[in-house]
Amino acid sequence: ARHASRAVARARPLRRAAPTGFGAAYEPKRWTKGLSDRSVEDIRKLRLITAVKTPYLADGKVDLYRYDKLVESQIAGGAEGLIVGGTTGEGQLMSWDEHIMLIAHTVNRFGDKIAVVGNTGSNATREAVHATCQGFAVGMHAALHINPYYGKTSEAGLYRHFEEALAYGPTIVYNVAARTAQDIAPHVMENLAEHANFAGVKECAGTDRIKHYTDQGIVCWSGNDDEAHKDRYVGGATGVISVTSNVAPALMHKLMHGGEDAALDAKLQPLMNWLFREPNPIGLNTLCAMTGMANPVFRLPYVPYSKEMREEGVAILGELGADNYAHDGEGARVLEDDDFLLVSRY
Repeated sequence: ARHASRAVARARPLRRAAPTGFGAAYEPKRWTKGLSDRSVEDIRKLRLITAVKTPYLADGKVDLYRYDKLVESQIAGGAEGLIVGGTTGEGQLMSWDEHIMLIAHTVNRFGDKIAVVGNTGSNATREAVHATCQGFAVGMHAALHINPYYGKTSEAGLYRHFEEALAYGPTIVYNVAARTAQDIAPHVMENLAEHANFAGVKECAGTDRIKHYTDQGIVCWSGNDDEAHKDRYVGGATGVISVTSNVAPALMHKLMHGGEDAALDAKLQPLMNWLFREPNPIGLNTLCAMTGMANPVFRLPYVPYSKEMREEGVAILGELGADNYAHDGEGARVLEDDDFLLVSRY
């Protein structure tokens, strides 16, 4: 019975009818002229997309000054796109007002220099559609959508959820079973790939899965920094959606654009492993505080790495070299536990 339902799912084409209710007949391209529109094909060409961090002020509100400095470092380092308000950027800790504000700010400050991909996904289809409409209305170039998490749905529900979300503009589908507890099976993704707005998939299921897709012409970005080199040059991935590039954008750009380079990959592995020692974005938040790229402010439930791990991080950056990572001009420092501020109200 399972195989029979799978065959039906593979054969079923996505409906192309306009959605009804909220957002019906919405035309994002008409709204965003003059804001450096990018097509699905433009999005598919991006090799290095940074899942950009969101820095905070002491009161826990978004620190736009330091955010801009971080984005400027990405542009200077060769990043071609940004995921705004993703898991790394703590979209899960933002109100939708904050989320759309940050997308709009990024587009209006940097949209002519770098592609802006707004994370407007949700486990509620209504929220995903609403946020996606708002994101395209303020000028984002593409959306990132995850499959519904926690309150998981069936494969038929996945199709309907993504069908609604894909209706509004270029879209990257994100598969990360470690966070959602539900893998998007290949036959589901292959069906979604038929949609005109499907730009590609951020895939965390490994090189073999990526190669399975790229052999069929489906664009993939690696979702795992430590596997990105293999995913790119063995799996055929277009590039990577990276956390590490917040820290070392130029090196990650070279890793994706410069051809196979096992030595560079090996050089970056200690930093990558350190960043993901605890759930992302804890490592990145800690490191950005240590390099002065963000205030040492954490929105709970995230808390910084231990002092011992911070000392290890400073040593890793020392081996990498101060010219190879983003900092405020003073390099990396360990910081004391009392330097960090944890906020629950903001």
